[in-house]
Amino acid sequence: MSLFSEIVGPTGIVLGCDRSSAAVESARVRAKERALNNVSFHECDPATFVFDRMFDAIVGRYVLMFSPDPVEMLRGIARHLRPGGIIVFHEVDWTGAASFPTVPTYDNCFRCIAETFRRVGTNPNMGIGLHSTFMKAGLPAPTMAVSALAGGGSDNLSGIDLVSDLAATMAPIMEQMGVITAFELGPETLQERICAEASANQSVVVGRYEVGAWSRV
Repeated sequence: MSLFSEIVGPTGIVLGCDRSSAAVESARVRAKERALNNVSFHECDPATFVFDRMFDAIVGRYVLMFSPDPVEMLRGIARHLRPGGIIVFHEVDWTGAASFPTVPTYDNCFRCIAETFRRVGTNPNMGIGLHSTFMKAGLPAPTMAVSALAGGGSDNLSGIDLVSDLAATMAPIMEQMGVITAFELGPETLQERICAEASANQSVVVGRYEVGAWSRV
């Protein structure tokens, strides 16, 4: 929110929305701590809520992947955009991750994360699906960009820790969904095993794809 606050300046406003009251309250606290006086937050579904104004820009991050109908959600959100405005979404693709030469534990970790997302109704390919989602929602074909973390087993910028931490956090739901047992995953030593395999084979690991898409209406 700090970036958006800076972009719009003192004469503009930034309005954040979330359906979670806890998320909204946490965001309000952070905004107050940073003295972001032109930022406010509402607990609502932006796809269905009626605002008293139109907006010059709409930005969403890690939103559509959790929606049961991302096209309808995007269409509902886009109606708040004034003519000439820009709409931007940032989503991830979990199936683009890879390792070269193969790091089996790393690859299996990503497979388990993506499969667990699928089984709980979350789209692990939402990032790559942004183009068709924009088009189906009646928006112009978006400009797109993608980035990913990459590195070796001893590289602290490789993102291995982020992947292993997420897998460890998801271990109970992985087991509940029948993807893999906690014993098989071994969350306590996951990061160390991935790093050891990558280092032994001088492998490079590539993380999830961070995908951005944007259009003007």
